[in-house]
Amino acid sequence: MAKTQLNVRVDEGTARAARERALARGMSVNRYIEELVRQDTGEVGHTFVEAAADFMKQYEAVFAEEFDGGAPARAKPRVGEDREGARKQRSEGRH
Repeated sequence: MAKTQLNVRVDEGTARAARERALARGMSVNRYIEELVRQDTGEVGHTFVEAAADFMKQYEAVFAEEFDGGAPARAKPRVGEDREGARKQRSEGRH
C-alpha cells in the first residue's frame, strides 16, 4: 500500500503521550497513530470479526464434538441450584 505523508500539529502534552504510548507498544509514532485511525474507522474491528468467524468455521466440528456432540448449549443452573431444580422451576413457569 502506498503511503502518504500527513503533517499534523498537536500540543506538547499530546505529542508526549503519543511518543510514550508508541514506545510502550514497541512501534513508531507514525504506526501508532495509523492504528488509532484504523480503530476509529472500524477497520480493525471488522478484521477481528472476520478472523473470528474464520476461526469458528475452521474449528466448528471440534467445538461441536467437545460440547454435547453438537447439541445446543443448555442453560446453566443458578448459583446454589442444581440442574434438576432449574428444570423444575422452568416447567412450573418460575424463573
